[in-house]
Amino acid sequence: MDFELTEDQRLFAAAVRRFAEDQLKPGALARAHEPGFPFDVAQKAAAQGLLGITIPEAKGGLGGTLMDAVIAIQEVALACPRSADVVQAGNFGPIRTFAEYATDAQRARWLPDLLAGRSVISLGMSEPDAGSAATELKTTARPDGDHYVLDGSKVFGTNSAEAEVYLVYCRFGPGIGGIGSVLVERGTPGFTVGKPSRFLNGEEWCALYFEGCRVPKENLLLGPGGFKKQISAFNAERIGNAARSLAVGRYAFERAKEYAETRRQFGRPLCEFQGLQWKFADLALKLESAQLLLYRAAVRADRGLPSAYDTTLAKLACNQAGFDAANEAIQIMGGTGFSQEALVEYCMRRCRGWMIAGGSIEMMKNRLAEEVFGRRFPQRAEAPAARAAE
Repeated sequence: MDFELTEDQRLFAAAVRRFAEDQLKPGALARAHEPGFPFDVAQKAAAQGLLGITIPEAKGGLGGTLMDAVIAIQEVALACPRSADVVQAGNFGPIRTFAEYATDAQRARWLPDLLAGRSVISLGMSEPDAGSAATELKTTARPDGDHYVLDGSKVFGTNSAEAEVYLVYCRFGPGIGGIGSVLVERGTPGFTVGKPSRFLNGEEWCALYFEGCRVPKENLLLGPGGFKKQISAFNAERIGNAARSLAVGRYAFERAKEYAETRRQFGRPLCEFQGLQWKFADLALKLESAQLLLYRAAVRADRGLPSAYDTTLAKLACNQAGFDAANEAIQIMGGTGFSQEALVEYCMRRCRGWMIAGGSIEMMKNRLAEEVFGRRFPQRAEAPAARAAE
C-alpha cells in the first residue's frame, strides 16, 4: 500500500503551491475579513485550472479526480485560508450535484460562467424546520402547465448572498420519494433573496423565500425520487468540507509552530516547554490520522462518488482535527493568536462552522454507529398509531 502522492500529483501540488504563494498569500489577512464571495480569486483560480476538476470532461469539466481537488484545496489553504472556499465552490457541493445530473442544455446555460469564476451556485436545502432532518422539508413544487410553482423558504445557504442560480430541494409529493430539486435563477418572479445575515466566521447568508415562484419545467434537475441521488452527490461535498477543515487547521498549526520556535519566554523558546510540546504532538497525531482517512475517501471513490461510510469517517476526523488544531493554536500564541491581526482565530471560527455544515459531527457519529451495528437507528419519534399498538 503506497501512502505517497504520485509524481503527477506532486507536480500538481507544487504548481498550485507556487500559484497560491505568488497570487493569494499577499492579501490573505484582508481577504479573510472581507464579506462576500471573492470573485477575483475565483477568476484567478479558473485561469489556473482549479475549478471543475471533479467534473468529467464530457460534462464540461477538467476530468480530474477527487484527490486532485483535495490537493488543490490543501495547497491553496496553506497560503490563503479564505481562498480555499473558492476551490471548494468550484468542485464540490451544489456544482458537483448540478454537473452530475443536469441536462446538456442546463450545463450549457450555467456551467461556463460557474467554471470561469464569473458566477457561483448556492444550495437551497436547509429550512427553518428541516436541518439535520433534511427529509422533513416543506418547500413544495406543484406542476402548472409549463412551470412548477414553488412555495416555501430556505436558510443558511453558502454563497446565497451572491449566487445567480440556486439548486433548491423541494417536495413534489409526500415522503422521501416525493423529494427532488429544481434550478432557480435570481430574479425569478416570486423568488426573494432576504437581507444578509452573518455567521460567526464572517460568512454571509440570506434567507430564500418562494411565494408562487414560477420555475420553467426545463429547470427541473431531479424530479420525484431524486433525493437519494442528491444525497449520494452530497457525499462529495463532505469531502470538500473535510479537506478545507483539515487544511485550515494545518495552516493554524504551522503558524503556531513558527511562533513557538521564535517566541521566547523565561529566557528560552516556547517550543522547549514540555506542556506545549505535548500539544503539538497531540495535534500532529490528529492531523496525520485525519489526512489518511481523507485521502482514503478520495482515492477509493476514484472518478465516481465517494461512499457514505468513507466520507463520514473523513468528515468527522477532519472536522475535529482541524478545529482542535486551530483552537490550540490560539492558546499557544496567546494574545497574538486571539487577535484579528493573525489568521489563527479566523481558522478557528471557520473550522467551528464546518462541524455543523454538511452534516453535524453528531449526525456523523450516528451514521458510523449504524455501520458498526449493521442496522438503522431512526431518530424520528414513533408515530402515535405505532405507539398505541404496543
